[in-house]
Amino acid sequence: MTQFIHSADGTRIGFDDLGTTDAPVVIYVHGATAYRAISSGPAALAATGGLRVLTYDRRGRGESGDAETYAIEREIEDIAALVEHVGGNAILLGESSGAVLALEAALAGVPVAAVAAFEPPFIADDARPPIPVDYIARLDAFAAAGDRLGALRYFSLEAVGLPPEMVDQMMASPFIAAVEPFAGTLRYDARIMGDTMSGDVAALERYVPIPVPITVLVGESTFPSIRSGAEAFAEVVPGSELVIVPGGDHQLPADAVAPVIRSIAVSA
Repeated sequence: MTQFIHSADGTRIGFDDLGTTDAPVVIYVHGATAYRAISSGPAALAATGGLRVLTYDRRGRGESGDAETYAIEREIEDIAALVEHVGGNAILLGESSGAVLALEAALAGVPVAAVAAFEPPFIADDARPPIPVDYIARLDAFAAAGDRLGALRYFSLEAVGLPPEMVDQMMASPFIAAVEPFAGTLRYDARIMGDTMSGDVAALERYVPIPVPITVLVGESTFPSIRSGAEAFAEVVPGSELVIVPGGDHQLPADAVAPVIRSIAVSA
């Protein structure tokens, strides 16, 4: 059954509390096109045993509310409210752009024990083209026009970097019906990513001051640009650790990731 908390601005945030209450706490931060109803990763993590997983709908999605004006700070406050709910001790596990949101929360001083960043989609070299300079403005325009399908197509082409024929197939899949109602929030993730998809490795230096351990996880079979971005992050941010997940791609494999999280919890 969905539980609810209220963030600092009064927005209601829906979440599930999975696993045993005396286990290390993991707060799972979804990426750009995910929310609780379509994500199996958190439940699979909890089912492996040894972890208590809080999975929530980011604002504007699922059973969570939203505010009239968006700011990254409000999403950080949502995470802070969840951390407070569990007593002020948790590991943040973010996937894709949610991994970057988790890093931003730690950078802002949310009291977490560690950050596990799975597949942050940094573009730190020429492994693929950077996102267009007007990317945020284009997503804002789609949102203003109520064109959620247009936003999803544009995101898939420019942010994910999928070829047009693959995007055409995806747009005809059942997945689209599940994410289309919340596609307006893609512009939130664009702001979270900031300059980190520009191809400039210097953009990653903003995370150097994070005061807690950071583990960056990438799938063995992921996009080359994501792997090179993670490697660049590990070089730029002192003390961060890079873990290659065997057999993984951009979908979080719970059975392979859970032992890493448990190890982080022991040492954090």
